[in-house]
Formats: sequence, structure tokens, C-alpha cells
Amino acid sequence: MVEGKEESKGPIELDLTSFELEHLIGLCINLFSVKAWQYMGIRLTPGKEEAEKDLIKAASAIDLVTVLVDKVAPYLDDVEVGRLRSMVADLQLNYARQA
Repeated sequence: MVEGKEESKGPIELDLTSFELEHLIGLCINLFSVKAWQYMGIRLTPGKEEAEKDLIKAASAIDLVTVLVDKVAPYLDDVEVGRLRSMVADLQLNYARQA
């Protein structure tokens, strides 16, 4: 500890409204893609010992990722757009295998 300064032990505050739109969309893409894997039963939800499968929610999460990738594409270079579209295809393929 530096003299005269207290160390913060609490959560870090983050003002999401200061982010650019494309960064917020990217954050949502990441969140919904993780939830899609969890709802397909492929990835464990933190704190759970067994995978839970809910293909209706998985489909909704994949649909949201697809729309968000389309919305953010104009702000990104071709390589990043290709990476995101590949991720969407991977989610869709794994969903089809699970259904």
C-alpha cells in the first residue's frame, strides 16, 4: 500500500455508456455466443457441475449473435468480419448436431 492511498477491494466501476457502439456490440456478441454454448450443453455454466441443455434458448442466442455480427460488420475489417462469421457458422453447425 502506498502511503496516503487506500487500496480498493471492491468491484471496479465501468461506465459502459462511454464505449463506442461497435465495442458494445462486440461485447454482446461475446456474451450471447458464450450463452449459446452453455445452452447447447457444450460448455458448463460457471458454478454448475453439469451442463444444462435448452435448445430454444440456444437458438435465440445464436440468432442474436447473427444479427449483431451483421450490424457490426460495417465497422470492422474483412479479417475480423470473417472471424465472426466463422464463429456464427460454428455455433449453427454445433446447434444442428445437438438438435
